[in-house]
Amino acid sequence: MNDARTDSAVRGAGASAVTLPEAAAAHPSGGGRRRPALGPVALVVAGGLSVQFGSAVAVLLMPRAGALGVVTLRLVLAAVVLLAVCRPRVRGYGRADWGTVLAFGAAMAGMNVLFYQAADRIPLGAAVTLEVLGPLVLSVIASRRLVSLVWAGLALAGVLLLSGGGFDRLDPVGAAFALAAGAMWAAYIVFSARTGRRFPQADGLALAMAFGAVLTVPLGVAEAGAKLLVPSTVGLGLAVALMSSVLPYTLELLALRRLPAPTFAVLMSLEPAIAATAGFLVLHQALSVTDALAIALVIAASMGAVRSQVAKK
Repeated sequence: MNDARTDSAVRGAGASAVTLPEAAAAHPSGGGRRRPALGPVALVVAGGLSVQFGSAVAVLLMPRAGALGVVTLRLVLAAVVLLAVCRPRVRGYGRADWGTVLAFGAAMAGMNVLFYQAADRIPLGAAVTLEVLGPLVLSVIASRRLVSLVWAGLALAGVLLLSGGGFDRLDPVGAAFALAAGAMWAAYIVFSARTGRRFPQADGLALAMAFGAVLTVPLGVAEAGAKLLVPSTVGLGLAVALMSSVLPYTLELLALRRLPAPTFAVLMSLEPAIAATAGFLVLHQALSVTDALAIALVIAASMGAVRSQVAKK
């Protein structure tokens, strides 16, 4: 991971600090200068809504299959859909190519396992807010500008406000899982960018999703066993897979063809707010004024970090 291509990938990821790497892996896109039309913006917002409401459905499914069971259902069913649609070519790739896509799949699996463990313990809005710190830190490191410390400080203030000065107000284990998921999200972004350059279209994403699914199956079976095969559970798992992976990936892929990547990244900074809304509407997880302010600070920090990286270029 010390070659020039890796350094380029980190810098590219920093410019799109909070993008969903599923779209980047399928269609790496550079930033343009044209003002985005409303259509692509609506596609990105719709993708964000789909992801976070899919996460809310996943939380509802956890009493049936457990957090690990839900992760398994999501990745396995999403992999089946993507492999059927993409039919990726598996010949003609070298060891480095396969190493990259396997690392991408491992990061995908790790991020999902850790995030759903967090969502099982703390409110959805708080989980996404803590998780988004991973890409934000990646952006700050990639920027190497003094102003980036301002955005890091703003994000830290939001996290401290969210935790009430200590993570005892939240479940400390859940908060730790969310922060770990953020670290995996940062790795996910880096390997997504590298996968997107090595594999055409969505082939790399489909292969990585399949590998991630294979990694999670033993965990899901150990926790849920035969419950994973109950038709109603499979149906809800398919809904989670479609809402959290397949549909948003498709919407974001369409948007990235007409939308500058930096604009896309800023829009994706709204994920914590969307997650909080989904948690309120679906899971009845009310937010206090303090929680809302904390989430707003993290969103502002994410937007500022992305804008600073764009200005640098």
